[in-house]
Amino acid sequence: MNLLAFDTSTDTLFIAIQRGDQLWQHQAAGGANSSATLIPAIQAGLQALDLKLVDLKAIVFGRGPGSFTGLRTSCAIAQGLALGAELPLLPIDTLLAVAEEARHQHGCTDVMAVLDARMSEVYHAGYRWADGLWQATHALGVCAPEALTVPAPAVLVGNAQAAYPERLAPAAQHLAALPTATALLRLAPTLIADGHLIEASYALPLYIRDKVAKTTAEREAERQATEPPHPHA
Repeated sequence: MNLLAFDTSTDTLFIAIQRGDQLWQHQAAGGANSSATLIPAIQAGLQALDLKLVDLKAIVFGRGPGSFTGLRTSCAIAQGLALGAELPLLPIDTLLAVAEEARHQHGCTDVMAVLDARMSEVYHAGYRWADGLWQATHALGVCAPEALTVPAPAVLVGNAQAAYPERLAPAAQHLAALPTATALLRLAPTLIADGHLIEASYALPLYIRDKVAKTTAEREAERQATEPPHPHA
């Protein structure tokens, strides 16, 4: 199966292209760089495998949660490429990709996948590997690091421990894992077989935090609330 996969939800950009048994991989700085480097890197990978976009079965992308800018970039580029080549899309949750990468790297089968959500919060979701499939055990959510409970025997996997070493489940086992493009490729065949391909026009980022910044009025109200009262003249 010929597939293109990429993820821009974290500070690392991951791209992978599969042509049958051949695999091309690329990893680079993500964030704001992704919008400028993603398409040229994809073109280089297709050329290396002697593929064109129209030769692909689908385009797979990490839909979130993650960096708002990264998710918008990923979704927009996935839609543009898919529309131009008349290809379907396969959006995959980034935390599921983290779980799959942890299984591949460390052999984990019961995990709490966690990504740094900035703003002193973490994105989280629980998964268990059974009968060759990942099953959700804990719904997608966002919370303060110290508010996250990791039920035994789950292992904490992701990138958030480095950001919150003293606050995030200090009693749990921590393993590093990111939503790599190769993890997306490993997840793709089962999801495609289960009918999860969508038309490009239906592709949307997965946001689980609706608000990313406070308004000027909200910041001013908070400032006034914390200021000591002025003495009367």
